[in-house]
Amino acid sequence: MTDFTALAAAAAPAAPVGPGLLGFLVVAAIGVALYFLVKSMNRQISKIEVPHEEDLAKREASEPAPGPESASTPGESGSGRRADGTH
Repeated sequence: MTDFTALAAAAAPAAPVGPGLLGFLVVAAIGVALYFLVKSMNRQISKIEVPHEEDLAKREASEPAPGPESASTPGESGSGRRADGTH
């Protein structure tokens, strides 16, 4: 076994092999792309308007409950459309 390790140590290259310049450039390009993607994502998320719970409660309280007179029945005369624009 010691002969094998001695031969392996003698056959090892003098300089260590690493990723080099190409590896660094690829990782740097991925980092730059990630920066711009996160920046774009933050811009898109900031455009979303989320209503607060108080606003939702006020809206529900101010809207009247739909009654039976608001929907048209099939026997009624008229255009056959309900108030919400559906058939």
